[in-house]
Amino acid sequence: MSNIVAIVGRPNVGKSTLYNRLTETRKAIVDDMSGVTRDRHYGLAEWTNHPFTVVDTGGYVAGSDDVFEAAIREQVVIAIEEATCILFIVDVTTGITDLDDEIASILRKSKKPVFVVVNKVDNNALLADSSVFYSFGLGEIYTISSMTGSGTGELLDEVVKTFEDVPVEENTLPKYAIVGRPNVGKSSLINALIGRERNIVTPIAGTTRDSIHIHYNQYGHDFMLVDTAGLRKKTKVKENIEFYSVMRTIKALEEADVVILMVDAVEGLESQDINIFHLAEKNKKGIVIVVNKWDLIEKNSKTIKVFEEQIREKISPFTDVPIVFTSVHEKQRIMKVIETANQVYTNRSKKVSTSTLNDVMLPIIENYPPPALKGKHVKIKYVTQISGVAPMFAFFCNLPQYIKEPYRRFIENKLRENFNFSGVPIQIFFRQK
Repeated sequence: MSNIVAIVGRPNVGKSTLYNRLTETRKAIVDDMSGVTRDRHYGLAEWTNHPFTVVDTGGYVAGSDDVFEAAIREQVVIAIEEATCILFIVDVTTGITDLDDEIASILRKSKKPVFVVVNKVDNNALLADSSVFYSFGLGEIYTISSMTGSGTGELLDEVVKTFEDVPVEENTLPKYAIVGRPNVGKSSLINALIGRERNIVTPIAGTTRDSIHIHYNQYGHDFMLVDTAGLRKKTKVKENIEFYSVMRTIKALEEADVVILMVDAVEGLESQDINIFHLAEKNKKGIVIVVNKWDLIEKNSKTIKVFEEQIREKISPFTDVPIVFTSVHEKQRIMKVIETANQVYTNRSKKVSTSTLNDVMLPIIENYPPPALKGKHVKIKYVTQISGVAPMFAFFCNLPQYIKEPYRRFIENKLRENFNFSGVPIQIFFRQK
C-alpha cells in the first residue's frame, strides 16, 4: 500500500506551490487567479528516507459557484477515503472563509490524520494571525510559507509519523495492474480475460475501495491481476471521477510489477495518461501501452505506424515501450496484451552476467568513448549489473563527474539494443574506479 498525502483546500491558498515544493518539480501551474489547476497532479516525494506520493486536489469544474464548491467538497471526501493523511491548506492573509469552515467540518468527521497548514506566513507579524485557525478544532496548526519553504521541514517530520509500513508481499506471482482513465475499457478487458462479468465497484462514499487482486491461471499463464477498474457511475462531477481514479491508480501501481496502461484510440494519449506513464517509470515498473477501441479507427497501411510515433513522441525520452492495439469489444489481440506483459516482466527481472556485459559494452565504449572535457579523457574500465527490483548498471571509470546526459542516453540505448529491456526503465550509474 502506497502512502498518499493529499493536499486539500479552497482555491488560491497555495496548494500547487506546496505541491511543487514537495515534489521538487514545477509541474503544477501556479497563478494568482483562482482555479488554474485543472488536471490532477500527482508525483513522488521523499522525506527522511520515507518515499510517498503527493496528490494536489487542485482544480475545480467551471460553472456556477454551487458546482464549484460541490467539486471541492467531493474531492475532500475522496481524499479522506483514499489518502494516508491530509494537508488542509488555509491562507493567513484572508483568514477563515465559509468554504474553509465547510471543508473543516467534513475533515472533523474523518478518522484520517489531518494537518491544518497555515500558508503565506512570510513574516513574524503574520504569525500571531495564524492562531485563529485553532478554532477549526482539528488540533495543532503548522505555519509555513510554501513560496520560501519555511516551516515545511517541521510539517513533514510530523507527516511521516502517520505513514503505514508497506507490508512485505509473500505472493511471488507476477502482478499486472490495468490502469487508465475511466471508460477506456479496463473492466471489459478484465471480464474478457477471466471470462465472466464481475460486479462493478461504484464510488459511493463509505464503500471499501481497495484494489482487487484476481488470480489468473488459464492457457498456461499464471499471474495476479490488480484491478483498478469499475469506478464509472454515481458521481455528479465528471472531473472528480478522474481524481478518484488517480488515487486508485497510485495504489495499484505501487503494488504491480508491470503496469498495463490502457488508452482510448479515439481520444489518444492525454495528459492524464502521460502522468500515469511517468509515475510508473519513476517507480521503476515495467510498462505496456494498450491502445483499445482500435475497431473504431479508420485505418490504412500507415495508421499504426503514425499512431505509434505520436505516442512515443509524447512519452519521450523513455520510448522503448511495447504498444499493443486491441479491441476488447471485438475480442481482438486480448491475449497479446498478456503475452507482452509476461515478456516485460521477464525483461524487468533479467540478470546479465558481468563477463557478458564487459564483452559486449567495452568494445562499443572503446569505439565511441565519452567526449573529452577540459582536455581530460574519461576511461570506462569495467561494467557490472547491480542487484535491484529493476535493471541497474554501474560503469566504473576515472572521471564519472565528466560524463553528461547525452552519453548516458547513448549507453542506455546500446544496453537496450543488445539485451532487450523493452518496457523496462533502466538506471545507469557512473562510479569512481
